[in-house]
This record gives sequence, C-alpha cells and structure tokens, in this order.
Amino acid sequence: MQSFEYDVVGKIGSMALIRKQDNDIDYNIIARLGDELKPGMIWVSSGATEIGRLDYIKRNGHELAGDIADIKTDYASQGQAILMENYRRFIDAKYSVRQLLVEHTHFNEPVKRERIKQFLLRAKEQNAIPIINYNDPVSYEENVKMEIAALRKNSDEVVECIDNDETASVIAGLVKARLLVIMTVVDGIYLNPNDSSTLVREITANTPEELEKLVKKYQLNCVGASRQGSHGAYAKLQYVLKPAMNGTTVIIGNAKRRLSELMAASVPCTVISLK
Repeated sequence: MQSFEYDVVGKIGSMALIRKQDNDIDYNIIARLGDELKPGMIWVSSGATEIGRLDYIKRNGHELAGDIADIKTDYASQGQAILMENYRRFIDAKYSVRQLLVEHTHFNEPVKRERIKQFLLRAKEQNAIPIINYNDPVSYEENVKMEIAALRKNSDEVVECIDNDETASVIAGLVKARLLVIMTVVDGIYLNPNDSSTLVREITANTPEELEKLVKKYQLNCVGASRQGSHGAYAKLQYVLKPAMNGTTVIIGNAKRRLSELMAASVPCTVISLK
C-alpha cells in the first residue's frame, strides 16, 4: 500500500489566472480555488509577473521600460503582494495561509530541501495552506544559468525550476503527494492540439518503465505553448513523469473547472498514473 504524506499538490498557470479581455485577474477562478483549498493541500501559483505588470499599467498608464531582467523583477515583486492578498481573501478564514518563495538552489542542496519538506509537513499539522511560487524577484537569468551549469558538473539530476510545473512536480515528490493537479488553459493533453476531440483522457501503465514509454510517445504530439516563456505540454509531461512513476496520480486539466472536479476526474482532463 502506497503511503502519502500530502493529499494534493496543485499548480495554476499564469494565463489561467488572467481575464485576457479585461487585462485583469480572473477573480472567479481564484475565488473558486480559495473556496476549495484546505490543509493537506499545497498550492503552487504562477502569475506574479503578469499580474504585477497589469497592476503597474493600471496605476501608471504605461509599462516599465529598461532592462528586461529588472522589469521582470519589479513586476514579480508587485504581483506577489496581489496574489497573496487574493488567496488570503478567498481561503476560509479558519485556515492559516503561508507563503513560500523558492529557488532552484533550495532543491539541489539536501539541507535546504529537507528544511522545505519539514516546513510543508508542519503546515499540514498546523491547519495551514502553503502558497508557493518561484522567487522571481531575486532570480537573475544569467546567474541562474551559471549556477545550474556548475551543478551539472557534479550531478545528472539537477532541479532548475524554470517553470512552476517543474516546481510543483518536485514538491509533489518531496512530500509524496497522492495527487498532483496541474491547472492550465486547456483540458489536458491532445493527440492533435488543434482538435479538442483528441483529448487523451488516460495515460496509465502497470510499471514505471511502461509509463515512461507511454508519456514519451504522447510527447511527440505536443507542440507550442500558451504564451511566450511558457514551455507547453511537452514540458508538462516531462516534469510530471517522475512523480507519476513514483506513484502520484497526475491530473492535467482546465482551470475553469473546479479543483474537486479535476481531483475526481469527473470532467474532461488527462490522468497519468500507475494502475
């Protein structure tokens, strides 16, 4: 019998949190999420940079100009405050909400990785819901590349956290989550991304090795991404493969669905699991 330390690790993408037609947060989605989040769940939330950008434009009437890395830092910092404000607003008041900003180095150093795990395990026991995001305000792309290159000299398995899909997958493995739910702007993985009728409802196998072969086969159908800087369905499958091979059931689905519907796979979505 598989033993799990957390029930759910979930992640929502940046574009799933935005109402593009209004250039604003989709408050309906974040309100629904808040209504369903509870202790025993860990939530990884993208969106800080884009939300910060939109908020800055609203307040100043124009976008920031200058160095791209500095602009991303400033937008992300502004957006983090808004993200946490809204999660706190919509999560049940009887639960504590705790923010955790992570970087790639935290998962590549055993002491830091263990400290994060113990923080997450305590949160569950203390009636708290961790909200996690990559620490973009202190992340400098060129420096990150150099740090990762140095790490690769000593190990083949290096956590990069270049995408919150990867961050969520690493955390799901860290706490042995029963479910990993990836919320995006589509219903899941498609054989043909331009044909919604080709949604793959299940990717299941008897052994981790068989599951890996199946996932790699489906990756051949994955092209493109929802936005610039996103790594698309191919990368999602790559990131979720390891926790799935270790017994976590992975669900990739649309953020317009309720979290509970995706967890139950009662709506169109892609489920990746061992039988």
